[in-house]
Amino acid sequence: MNKDRLLKLASDPKFISGIYNYCDRWCERCRFTDRCLNYAIGQEEGHHDIENLSPEAFAETISGIFNATSEMLSEMAEEQGIDLEAGDTEEIQQRLRKRREDANNHPCAKAAMQYTKAVKEWFDNSEHSFKEKEDELNSELQLEIPDTNPYEESEEILDAVEIIRWHQHQIYVKIMRALQGKWEDEIEELKDMPKDSDGSAKVALIAIDNSIAAWEKLRTELTDEEDSILDIIIHLDKLRKDLEAEFPDARSFIRPGFDEPEKYG
Repeated sequence: MNKDRLLKLASDPKFISGIYNYCDRWCERCRFTDRCLNYAIGQEEGHHDIENLSPEAFAETISGIFNATSEMLSEMAEEQGIDLEAGDTEEIQQRLRKRREDANNHPCAKAAMQYTKAVKEWFDNSEHSFKEKEDELNSELQLEIPDTNPYEESEEILDAVEIIRWHQHQIYVKIMRALQGKWEDEIEELKDMPKDSDGSAKVALIAIDNSIAAWEKLRTELTDEEDSILDIIIHLDKLRKDLEAEFPDARSFIRPGFDEPEKYG
């Protein structure tokens, strides 16, 4: 994508400014894809499902967008007499590394990473439970047992699994962004202004909410796994409370589009 095309897309008033900064990247389930600049760029490049891109296609797409953005920023800086080469880049890199290291050592980030690993371990060890549930649903279907709906039940289980898997890594990523952004917000002292860190924390909290609800669904369906699932739910609930304590204003953060139904319908 070239600079001129990127500028044209970015200036289109139909796009909700910044909506992509506070979403869960689940385009298939989003009602705002037609108002999202990131989605439109993906469509322009011939794909929007980054998860399924080959490494080569991903690198090419990202490179093209960054090149166009860099060219645009350079021109804007030149027009305003700003020297983008000024400053100690090594010092900046060290500060960024230190900020990421501090965030990674934060209890919320550690708990999120523990959750990521716990999910993988749980699914690796629970194949037999899903197989037993599959056999049970097939029996209900064949025997036509009254007051049962095997199709609906299987869809609900699949939906719960998809939700858990989708947010498995994202919770950690969003918490890391929130923690790193929080220290940046504190440095800039943006008083009485919505903080990006609160927005990222809210996305993480919503992902935790949805994941807990999905685990609860699995807990009612896979009775053999009730104890192991309960352990995960307890871990997630503690993480949720700790994150809310760390970002007390996160829940009230207004995400463009998503939290403005009266404005965007």
